[in-house]
Amino acid sequence: MSEVMVDVHGVHKSFGPQQVLRGVDLRVRAGEVTVVLGPSGSGKSTLLRAINHLEKVDSGWIGVDGELIGYRRSGDRLYELKEKEVLRQRTGIGFVFQNFRLFPHLTVLENLVEAPVSALRRPRGQAEESARRLLDRVGLADRADAFPRQLSGGQQQRVAIARALALEPKVLLFDEPTSALDPELVGEVLDVIKDLAGTGTTMIVVTHEIGFAREVADTVVFLDGGVVVEQGPPEAVLDAPRHARTRAFLSKVL
Repeated sequence: MSEVMVDVHGVHKSFGPQQVLRGVDLRVRAGEVTVVLGPSGSGKSTLLRAINHLEKVDSGWIGVDGELIGYRRSGDRLYELKEKEVLRQRTGIGFVFQNFRLFPHLTVLENLVEAPVSALRRPRGQAEESARRLLDRVGLADRADAFPRQLSGGQQQRVAIARALALEPKVLLFDEPTSALDPELVGEVLDVIKDLAGTGTTMIVVTHEIGFAREVADTVVFLDGGVVVEQGPPEAVLDAPRHARTRAFLSKVL
């Protein structure tokens, strides 16, 4: 059995009176792809943001590669880490947002080089060499000197994936990576993610792309109302769901 790379244990999160996550447990093994499905408002994005401490949890804890994220443990109590230490942890947790979040004033190459140089103190020449290899990997070697505004949405998202990979993260989180794209551009982004899955990259992907989930996921998780309703291999959750809530959701999206 592979080691557990991401361990989410009893996580609760509320925004004011609204409970968004209500005791979520999730384990993702190294090298596996977990796809999280669920209706809008089910807590999917909040769960991803909690994994790299963009959202602080109200209770429970999250570990990545055996390290507690955002906190240190002393006896039975958790103490929040300083921001500098949280930022160090985030370098090992890549995050690809649905709206790309590229720096508009930087070229494609500069977008990839920025974090390795500033966060990891890599020599610029080494960071640029690595960035060009990553751009080639996502099919954009010829766009290194372009600015984000000169790229299609699909190309921008592929740059965002390459930028996340530039930090050589232990796990990659994708928050609906194709939802902001025109339909004809979705495939080019999913193909890059499929390629990553084939290389053993540990990934958690929030998406509504059921075909992608069926083809790529090792585990499918159905989240609704802030709780994990059902999880298992794609053929179980997608083709023979046990819970009525899962069946109702799939009947609307398939």
